[in-house]
Amino acid sequence: MTTTQSPGQGPAGAGADSAWSRNPSAAEPVLDIRDFSVVYRTPGGDVKAVESVNLSLRPGEVVGLAGESGSGKSTLAYGACRLLRAPALITSGSVIYRGRRMPQAVDVVSQRPEQLRQLRWREIAIVFQSAMNALNPVLSVKAQLVDVIRAHMAVSRSQAVDKAAELLDFVSIPRSRLRSYPHELSGGMRQRVMIAMALATDPEMVIMDEPTTALDVVVQRDILAQVVELKQRLGFAVLFITHDLSLLLELADRVAVMYAGRLIEVATGHQIHHEPAHPYTKGLLNSFPSLRGHKRELRGIPGIPPDLRALPPGCPFLPRCGYGTESCLEVEMKLVPVATSEDPNHVTACPFVVPETPAPAHDVGRDVAGAAPQGSLPAGTGPGADGGAGADGGASRSDGASAGVAGASPGPGRVVQERDAGTKVDGATSGGERL
Repeated sequence: MTTTQSPGQGPAGAGADSAWSRNPSAAEPVLDIRDFSVVYRTPGGDVKAVESVNLSLRPGEVVGLAGESGSGKSTLAYGACRLLRAPALITSGSVIYRGRRMPQAVDVVSQRPEQLRQLRWREIAIVFQSAMNALNPVLSVKAQLVDVIRAHMAVSRSQAVDKAAELLDFVSIPRSRLRSYPHELSGGMRQRVMIAMALATDPEMVIMDEPTTALDVVVQRDILAQVVELKQRLGFAVLFITHDLSLLLELADRVAVMYAGRLIEVATGHQIHHEPAHPYTKGLLNSFPSLRGHKRELRGIPGIPPDLRALPPGCPFLPRCGYGTESCLEVEMKLVPVATSEDPNHVTACPFVVPETPAPAHDVGRDVAGAAPQGSLPAGTGPGADGGAGADGGASRSDGASAGVAGASPGPGRVVQERDAGTKVDGATSGGERL
């Protein structure tokens, strides 16, 4: 039996004004990822899609995960939920989940299949990237919502139908749309249905994998406003994955920037915007225009992400970095507090660059395609650059072979993908289990 919640109630009857919602930092993490690594086994060697990642998510908190396509964002999220199939393999680490409905903390990595079924969707839900592909085209919205509710909650069919109607109310869709099929809905409405489905069992945490991909900016804004409103009303935590760093600056409490399978900077949205420390973060910020202030030239990040089968020594961003020196060849990719920041939780993987470090004298955005920035790295280090990647990563990929930017010649072993491809899995192709 389930009870109907009032708009001000959160999951399991907890109000949005609970202590952990008012001060998330005072609570233990609802999800704690420690030393987590994932590889894709290929005949050409292991693709290190995620390497030694540490990330926590506290109750009621929104954590944004940003980076170019192929940086490992989706692999990290799906791996943490054990949704990756072969050739993906978790090689190290733990994922500790602490839910209020759970009698004790559990390590998701060591859970059996039947235990995972109880955990997924009831505790941790996912809004997948492409709603048209995630929804079943031959089932109505009502049938799919009811199926999710009854699979994870002990309720009658009539109660499940009532809850499905309430869920559409939550996401501002008329109840009459329960009879509709996915192809009869607009892109924005399909995405709202996916959000409603994710919230169907009152989860403690929701993973949103680029939920606004392929939507126009007006619909994007409506979707994000809906997410913020529902988060405040229901009190769930959000891991928001996107390649659009500018979007996270408005939405996220904390932002984690990912590159080549590693976290390279973690800070609050305000710190990322006004005090970026890592050169890669600075490059992402320079890749989108400012709506206020003086006009400035937009600068993309030259080159492409490295081949994850054979990373260069030291910092993997060195071949594309305008700040690089020979010392970067020996740096350990560990997150350390930014030297000039008063917040010890503002951490970066680059010990040499701080927010106040002036930009390189040369214009890295104007370097000749096919060459790394002059003077930025010793000869013979890193892969060649064959195009410029903007804030959305252009079309660069690392899936055992690196993809060039859209319009560039593929070359041996490379795949050119469309810039607006609707579905991708970072690192390599990966299947997903049915929940």
